[in-house]
Amino acid sequence: MIRTILIDDEALARDVVKHYLKDYPNIEIVAECCDGFEGLKAIAQHKPDFIFLDIQMPKISGFEMLELVEKHPAVIFTTAFDEYAIKAFEVNAVDYLLKPIEKSRFDQAMQKLPAKLANEEGSSELLETASLSPAQNNRIVVKNAGVIKIIPVSELNYLEADDDYVKLSTTEGIFHKNKTMSFFEQTLDPSQFIRIHRSYIINLAQVTKIELKEKDSYVVLLKSGIWLPVSKTGYVKLKTSLGL
Repeated sequence: MIRTILIDDEALARDVVKHYLKDYPNIEIVAECCDGFEGLKAIAQHKPDFIFLDIQMPKISGFEMLELVEKHPAVIFTTAFDEYAIKAFEVNAVDYLLKPIEKSRFDQAMQKLPAKLANEEGSSELLETASLSPAQNNRIVVKNAGVIKIIPVSELNYLEADDDYVKLSTTEGIFHKNKTMSFFEQTLDPSQFIRIHRSYIINLAQVTKIELKEKDSYVVLLKSGIWLPVSKTGYVKLKTSLGL
């Protein structure tokens, strides 16, 4: 049996998928979830082969939920918003089903499933582009000691490269995200966040002072009292952004 989980805040949408799955006796529905928090718990508990996942849901979105999943099942996205179609395929989805889901389109997606399940390598690509939707550029979702925390980007002081993670310095403390500095450089608003050094991205609203440390070497002081190094390239970008 192939195991699946339905994750969608609309009961009617889940019912439609369940009805269509009656034609696929080799697929077992092991759980139904109405939000991303429930989805995370169900995936950890049942370890499904694939999931049907809505994108826009209460609490956290489908993309944000995927960022927090440790071992990724294959994904068939189900949503009413076709603007997410290209992004869904960027994160290596099996397919993308636009609501209301037609049976013929559902069957097309199911025909793609065996090949995707056989290709375990592709599922690891889910994380890198999962949070690129505009609404999510305003916040970062992290999991700390099993607790999910939603951090508005306005609360970021700075970001620091930390081995395979990025350290997020916030008004509430330090958190870690399994992303790259390049990812955040590409997704955070460039009018608010500047990469001043290969290891640091700062929130411009936190800058209080820029000083020359030694010849051609600058440091920046943030409101939190932290001094950070500024590379030559970073100094040029910082001056431009601050209108200096």
